[in-house]
Amino acid sequence: MKRAIKYYRIIWLKHDLPAGLSVFLVALPLCLGIALASGAPLYAGLLSGIIGGLVVGLISGSQLAVSGPGAGLTTLVAASIISLGDFKIFLLAVMVAGLFQLLLGLLKFGAIANYFPSSVIKGMLAAIGIILISKQIPLALGYDQPDFWSSGFLNLFSSEHLLSRFYNFNHHLTRGAILITVISLLILILFQQPFAKKLKVIPVPLLVVIIGIITNIIFSYVASNYSLKQTQLVNIPSNIFESITFPDFSKLFSTVEIWKNGLMIGLLATLESLLCIEAIDKLDRRNRITPVNRELIAQGIGNMACGLLGAIPITAVVVRGSANVDAGGRTKLSAITHGLFLLLAVLLVPFLLNKIPYASLAAILLITGYNLTKPKLFRNMWSLGWRQFIPFVLTILVILLTDLLIGVSIGLLISVYFIIQNNFKAEYKITKTIQEGIETYCIKLNNNVTFLNKVKLRKALDEVPEYSVLTIDGSECDFIDYDILEIISEYHNKAHIKYIELHLIGIEHVNVTAVH
Repeated sequence: MKRAIKYYRIIWLKHDLPAGLSVFLVALPLCLGIALASGAPLYAGLLSGIIGGLVVGLISGSQLAVSGPGAGLTTLVAASIISLGDFKIFLLAVMVAGLFQLLLGLLKFGAIANYFPSSVIKGMLAAIGIILISKQIPLALGYDQPDFWSSGFLNLFSSEHLLSRFYNFNHHLTRGAILITVISLLILILFQQPFAKKLKVIPVPLLVVIIGIITNIIFSYVASNYSLKQTQLVNIPSNIFESITFPDFSKLFSTVEIWKNGLMIGLLATLESLLCIEAIDKLDRRNRITPVNRELIAQGIGNMACGLLGAIPITAVVVRGSANVDAGGRTKLSAITHGLFLLLAVLLVPFLLNKIPYASLAAILLITGYNLTKPKLFRNMWSLGWRQFIPFVLTILVILLTDLLIGVSIGLLISVYFIIQNNFKAEYKITKTIQEGIETYCIKLNNNVTFLNKVKLRKALDEVPEYSVLTIDGSECDFIDYDILEIISEYHNKAHIKYIELHLIGIEHVNVTAVH
């Protein structure tokens, strides 16, 4: 026991402590930025990061994944807060999402992500990226009014919204914020280039935030007309725990929207977490495989804690997980350590966090959104053919036109349509020969013949001419659907009417006289 404790202490000091610090430096600006993009109080993003590290990190079976607020949830969270009209009621939806994930884990539905087509998931994330970019543009240009984006994507361009918002928007442009955004974007783009990998002394998001703070301080001393207003800076209470909002349990059954939004958040958080876990497991040099059902239980408990303590929902996040791997993290202690650092930052240095410009966070999120919807993704989906590209594009368009639930549903339906259409291809081969002047046909059934092949098979049988010989060979079939057996048996009963000599090989004759 003592040896084990000593071993893990050495591992923590040598690997997981520096890795946890590195992940903390990446997570801090992202927690603030994602809360900002979600239309939630900024402290709610920090609380999510703390819960993701301390609660999920402790329960999860993953050694390298790190949980916190994820960019993939921003659109849905923002829409839920607006539709429910009260952050206290929204927190109930977060608890419902956590309960849903917990049940999925307990019922061992961890493989649920495998049943969503890749094209639909990629389309969903690309649509989220587009919305994320469009929501950050006002903040990046210095607009400090939180109501600029108050409804769906298309409503922004309705005549009333367009004229009123953009008229006001013109008066809120700030040259200082634009300059900070441009500098931040240049840094983020520069450090994404291959040659800049050796220059990364500290995480790039943190570097962007530091430069944004320094630039604004310089403005305040050198060019005060460029200096940012207080409303353009992060505002976190000095005592975050006195400002925590708790859910209003009296409204739990007041509207079905709470449950609908909760299930959607739970489903999307589940998909994002499971996809992230799969990606991080591939990066693990020790080839450890995360138990997915335990992960869902951990995420579910984590999101129930988020709802209870006034935080936005969490997922496992690829950016944090990959940062953990790059920093040399060995065990889940690195994720827990990152959560401890976030907690200490909130308790000890909230005054430093309040110097961060929104423009810096907006620039980070603009790049995050771009990474979700790169032109390269569209080219890649196009190269895979129409069966992948059409569900992908339709998922994006419908999400932008309506909402996430309808968009994903339409994408799934289109994917299912292509699957069914593909199964309509005849699972048989027809050969025709002439033997002693008589037309002889052979229909050889392949591996699996289902009810989806009924139309094609019935048509093929109807085209067999009178006074011919027909053999239907099912000897190599693994499965023949009852519907197919019924069609063949009906044909067998009536073949003599057309003077067709019918032979069945390896096909069971079923009774069709009392079907109705």
